[in-house]
Amino acid sequence: MSLQTPLRGLRCFCVAAECLSFKETAKQLYLTPSAVSHQIKQLEDNLNLSLFERKTRAIELTETGKQFYLEIKPLLEQLSQTINQFSQVERVLEVSISMPEFFASELFVPRLRGWSEQYPNINIKLETVKSRRESPKYTDVSVILSGKKPVEGAVYDLFPISYLPACNPALFQKLHGKGYRILEKTPLILHQARPTAWHQWAERVGFHQFHPKQIMQLDSMFSVARAAQQGLGVALIPMPISHAWFSSGSLVKLFEQELLSRDRYYLVQHDADSERPEIKLLIDWILQSFNSSDFALPPVA
Repeated sequence: MSLQTPLRGLRCFCVAAECLSFKETAKQLYLTPSAVSHQIKQLEDNLNLSLFERKTRAIELTETGKQFYLEIKPLLEQLSQTINQFSQVERVLEVSISMPEFFASELFVPRLRGWSEQYPNINIKLETVKSRRESPKYTDVSVILSGKKPVEGAVYDLFPISYLPACNPALFQKLHGKGYRILEKTPLILHQARPTAWHQWAERVGFHQFHPKQIMQLDSMFSVARAAQQGLGVALIPMPISHAWFSSGSLVKLFEQELLSRDRYYLVQHDADSERPEIKLLIDWILQSFNSSDFALPPVA
């Protein structure tokens, strides 16, 4: 068989061999009878073989045609299966993102199931950042906690955070109802990126002569929340990002007053000119997930 033999001619031959009618073949392949006849003739010329006996009202396979059909039919079926298999495999894409580890553990990772269900062919490569001082690896997009809006890339505002005094239920039973002065006799916990946060909170509530007994500065917000959960003291916990700690009962707010801050979470696309559709899909998904009524959490009890 010539390498120039077209696949459409082979397919046309197999259909004609099965129905023994050029007219019926044309109907099944959405061709004209003359087109079918032409493709069969071209195939016979390429093979230099006679595949059909043409009679007045019918066609029949020659002995060579029967043998050729038995050989070529399974090969075409296998080829068709292979093409269908690969045509159904979607190209797997990947988009990389970096974010503070507390944002990742409390908000992003728990919601990734929604991403996987909606975009099963787009992989997420997640890099977490422990503190603001740590330089993240380059990623397509980043979630950044900052007191001012980033100036590079395409920037999207997610939500602000405030800080709430909280402790575990056992410590709450000991301290509740004893006023602000009890904080001067209790270890206080905060993130080392905000070393003056407890004094700022005291000023916020009008507790001007504030002399804490002990302040522990930890290098990650997860460590701050975990220390409070373990009963090491009272911590300033960021809200609304820490809502799960309260809804589960791991932490209880000690005082109603929150410390408002300039800190906000921003989503940054570093290459603002990138036209990769997977990046746009991730940005839209994050904005919908964390900047909508969906994210409106109930007040902490």
